[in-house]
Amino acid sequence: MKIGFMGLGAMGRPMALHLHTAGYELLVWARRPRALADLPFAVCSSPAELGRCCDIVFTMVTSSADVEHLALGTDGLIAGMAAGSILIDCSTIAPDSARKIAAQLAEKGIEMLDAPVSGGVQGALDATLAIMAGGKAEVLERVRPLLACLGQRIVHIGPNGAGQVAKACNQMIMVAAIEATAEAMRLAQAAGVDCAKVKQALSGGSAGSRVLEVMGERMVTRNFSAGIEARLHHKDFGLVLDAARKSGVYMPLTASIAQQLNALMAQGWGSDDSASLLRVLEAP
Repeated sequence: MKIGFMGLGAMGRPMALHLHTAGYELLVWARRPRALADLPFAVCSSPAELGRCCDIVFTMVTSSADVEHLALGTDGLIAGMAAGSILIDCSTIAPDSARKIAAQLAEKGIEMLDAPVSGGVQGALDATLAIMAGGKAEVLERVRPLLACLGQRIVHIGPNGAGQVAKACNQMIMVAAIEATAEAMRLAQAAGVDCAKVKQALSGGSAGSRVLEVMGERMVTRNFSAGIEARLHHKDFGLVLDAARKSGVYMPLTASIAQQLNALMAQGWGSDDSASLLRVLEAP
């Protein structure tokens, strides 16, 4: 079995290397040649050629438009992939886009899973990602051994698009927790209390969480270098609010946090970590 991979960024690169380490033969295509530096993979000239050469193709890119272009463009995967082959999209995109891509690929007999991941760069490096799959259950079972190289929790959510809905829910809860942590640290600052000791105390109580552990530490030490760039959470919240609008769902907390992310972007901190939500609260 030959595996294709597109999207060799901070998360895609270690994901591809895990598959290689597991013994799978990988072929890749990248829009920017520098992304291919020091990788032991054969390189294809286009997404279509990658599709022709591979049984299964992974994509791990930024936006709905990126995935649609790679999958459905003139020289995209759809022009090369054979009936029975599988696209596994691990990007975070709009549920409607996932359904559109899956439907058009299905016209040529090509299967698709929308399988967004959670766990960040560290989860990708450690192969401990949570994977939320939308698509046919039997297709997921065919590729489960591949996904098991990347993550520890693989859940079939439902039909195409369902994986992206689950990822939207994940982002809502996670970034809300980051904002809550930022507000807690800001209150501690304003009261003249040691933020590190507040974090230590909270970590042992009902407020304890992975977000408090990681993001709280970043806020205490003022380490705002990107773990996950805030611009990606800003993009994700745009997807969440669009899905809420289409579904007629009232989400006041999510809307408020989206405004905080807008303020973060306006300050020019989009390439920094989302722990920078603390800096938004500190801004005059």
